Amino acid sequence: MPYLEQSTYKAPGILTNTHVQTIYRAIFRRVRGFKYSERQRIETPDNDFLDVDWIKVGGRKLVIALHGLAGNAKSTYITGLMRYASRMGWDGMGMNYRGCSGEVNRKLRSYHSGETEDLGFLLEYIQQHFDYEEIALVGFSLGGNVVLKYAGEQSDKISPRIGRVVAVSAPVHLESCSQQLDKWYNKVYLIRFLRELKQKTYEKKHLSSGQINYEMVRRANSFRQFDDAVTAPAHGFRDAKDYWNRASSLPYLSNIRVPSLLLNAWDDTFLGDPCYPIPIARESPYFYLETPTYGGHVGFLTFDGSGNYWTEKRVFEFISGM
Repeated sequence: MPYLEQSTYKAPGILTNTHVQTIYRAIFRRVRGFKYSERQRIETPDNDFLDVDWIKVGGRKLVIALHGLAGNAKSTYITGLMRYASRMGWDGMGMNYRGCSGEVNRKLRSYHSGETEDLGFLLEYIQQHFDYEEIALVGFSLGGNVVLKYAGEQSDKISPRIGRVVAVSAPVHLESCSQQLDKWYNKVYLIRFLRELKQKTYEKKHLSSGQINYEMVRRANSFRQFDDAVTAPAHGFRDAKDYWNRASSLPYLSNIRVPSLLLNAWDDTFLGDPCYPIPIARESPYFYLETPTYGGHVGFLTFDGSGNYWTEKRVFEFISGM
């Protein structure tokens, strides 16, 4: 306990292939009837900014959603959750990491899988300026690792207003996930990720004072090479290995002291074996692990006529305490 071995997710019909699950959601899903209420720019203590997208329905509770590596607050897994939140009477916020809102940020640093400082700052800001009685954190992929790491870092110091945490398809052990993405059957994903990351790196070339070797960036064809060239020097890590070790949430999971759920499908082609920490879940009264047989990476396709995916329903079951 609490390892939830029997998941309620059932893949529709014959759509059990992990790549179909992963690619269909990314390319074909449309979240209809939803529009953010407003965008807010929040200045950070280091003279940079965070752009956050709000859906406000007058709720007393707030769900904050964090996106994945190549996403933003307009990614369909975020907007689907925001739409569901509003229908459940919750306000919602989609957090755009630095450089992910459509405008280049002002600093060389941006975001990475273990970047919890901006999340911590944002939560302090919200609690100072709003009077929500409860806040839930939901992260997808990279964002899932961030919210779990944050909860583990804070441990028993976490704000009592943060009631629940959910991570979906989270790479809680970064090194094994990097190794997974090097495999031939994940090549198409790796190429897309590296193309987008390199583009963001080139856009901030004017901010580099020699920290970034752009020839290494150009030649990078793996996450190890990219993290050695960019992520590590831009964020104070020795190299990719140091980054992976220090940024992974896995070592922090046993420290979590707020009910937290990790949803990782067994067929997720991005995740290495350590991303299914069953022994930790069985020993922790706070950390829950649910491992659906199918679902791919942030897939969990659902065609029930409602327009909602299983993840939205499952997230709200958990954060509502059902």
